[in-house]
Amino acid sequence: MLTRRHFIATSVALFSPALSAPALASTWPSASQKATWDAEVTPWNYDPATTNPWGLHPRFLPQRVEARPGLVPGDIHVDAVARYLYHIEEGGTAMRYGVAIGADGLYEPGTYTIKRKVEWPHWTPTAAMVRREPETYAQFADGMEPGPSNALGSRALYLYVGDRDTYLRIHGTPQPWSIGSRASSGCVRMVMPHINDLYDQVEIGATAVLYPAEGDGPMTAHDWEVSRAPSPQTFEG
Repeated sequence: MLTRRHFIATSVALFSPALSAPALASTWPSASQKATWDAEVTPWNYDPATTNPWGLHPRFLPQRVEARPGLVPGDIHVDAVARYLYHIEEGGTAMRYGVAIGADGLYEPGTYTIKRKVEWPHWTPTAAMVRREPETYAQFADGMEPGPSNALGSRALYLYVGDRDTYLRIHGTPQPWSIGSRASSGCVRMVMPHINDLYDQVEIGATAVLYPAEGDGPMTAHDWEVSRAPSPQTFEG
């Protein structure tokens, strides 16, 4: 059984969206178009540790933290209670990012493999999404072309179980105000500059572990971090 105890360090807190089917691409952006869009969604003079035009709670800005010994470098762990994603690094550290997760009943904890990653992806809502919220998704039933307003944003990591695409993604979002909430139809959302940074570090074949949203008990990872962690750590690199 997955529990959050598996990824909370003993001395420093380590770990405290819409479902989408792949669209049949009608067009793919050129390298220059991708660069233009990247510039459009990245604030001027962007510093991951401090740049925050989105009004996020400061704890959702990228931060390097201590990782629990034994976690595999390159893997991703998502704490659905504290709304954190951790990318494990060599040397006992992890990069932590704020995320949004699936709304009640739509989030799917489990262990997945990242078998595909795409810059400026296409997006098509699943049939279940269209049935559930036709007023929102029916207009996109034939797919949405890439771009800053696309539901998957600037980057997407595709989660599989074996060779089966789960239609779950870790992806950018044009709705940065949703970070920290339960807002998606199942996927894990990130601010676009943050997923852009993460994307370049993630390799195909990496494992992504999504932990249960209800947590282990009365104390959330954020509560644990506030009560036990030392002074805030600085972002490095």
